[in-house]
Amino acid sequence: MSSPSGSGNRWRKVLKGIAWLGAGAFVLAAAVFFVAYFRSDNECGAGTRAAPTNPMQAITYCDYGTAEVLKLESIEKPVPADEQLLVKVRAASLNPLDWHYMRGTPRIMRLGTGLRRPSVTRLGVDFSGTVEAIGSKVTQFKPGDEVFGARTGALAQYVVVREDGAVVPKPSNLTFEQAAGIPIAAITALQALRDKGKVQPGQKVLINGASGGVGTFAVQIAKSFGAEVTGVCSSRNHEMVTSLGADHVIDYTKEDFTKGAARYDLILDNVGTRGLLELRRALTPKGIYVLIGGGGPENGTWIGPMIGPAKEMLLSPFVSQSLVMLMADMNKADLAVLGELMQSGKVTPVVDRRYTLSQTPEAIRYLEEGHARGKVIVTME
Repeated sequence: MSSPSGSGNRWRKVLKGIAWLGAGAFVLAAAVFFVAYFRSDNECGAGTRAAPTNPMQAITYCDYGTAEVLKLESIEKPVPADEQLLVKVRAASLNPLDWHYMRGTPRIMRLGTGLRRPSVTRLGVDFSGTVEAIGSKVTQFKPGDEVFGARTGALAQYVVVREDGAVVPKPSNLTFEQAAGIPIAAITALQALRDKGKVQPGQKVLINGASGGVGTFAVQIAKSFGAEVTGVCSSRNHEMVTSLGADHVIDYTKEDFTKGAARYDLILDNVGTRGLLELRRALTPKGIYVLIGGGGPENGTWIGPMIGPAKEMLLSPFVSQSLVMLMADMNKADLAVLGELMQSGKVTPVVDRRYTLSQTPEAIRYLEEGHARGKVIVTME
């Protein structure tokens, strides 16, 4: 029979073994990370990219950084596969997503985008344009069709996109510039209100950051659902937000909506600068808070806006209100819904400034300032 001291020795050995295994796993993980880091590269660094035989102009970037890393280059014009369409891009729009990718921040995202350098060297997602060619299996589109959608690398003269991907006919009452502003911002607003916010007619909805890309769509979409909408913006944007249909407008420089008497069934937060305890005071007991975005290029370099969802996850089980974050899903069905809202005149994109493709760095810098009123558009002509 074992003595108590012998049993204790065995447990110490087991614990020591576990500790060694844990240390070994950590060292192995660190080694894998550093190897991956120093081997991560892209075709820019190879120095052997062949001159394009059928060139087009596109915005590229070889390294993470500020807008100075962006270059206008001649690259190979894409050829559509059997299930793809080739779109001649007429306009593209910028989103905070673009500068996140450009800067590689928050740094945790580099686990998916490239540790040391970006694995994908093309920028932009939102586009509108004209179908130039189609693959042999494409049936829903034909050359000459006007379309809009979402595809990585949209800051270019041409993109290819799958027929079953995020691409739909452009509403006939919109310009190419207006249509280019729809995809990411409008889908974000739609899914935040409909899917996360469960908005119903007559509910009180507050849009924090109502004058930005997502906010201008959110005000109009919420009104189309029959909600009573309050927009929060600066005094210079008061008239614009009112013109979009907001029932009430709060100037955040003069009034703190979290300290007012009003309580909201749903708060959509495009800013992300207020504490959750403050925001909960502005919600009804069963209200819903949806965090859409927040922070600027210099905020939260490592974790960035992910700190908000982390707090929400910790707090949600202990409160009656719902605290959630939205990661928008680009899909054809919701683009079609938005197309119908635009065609009916219930929602109209707001265009702030226009830049040419060669002026993309300047356009990105303007967007990073955080004062864009609606969408920032890049034209190809």
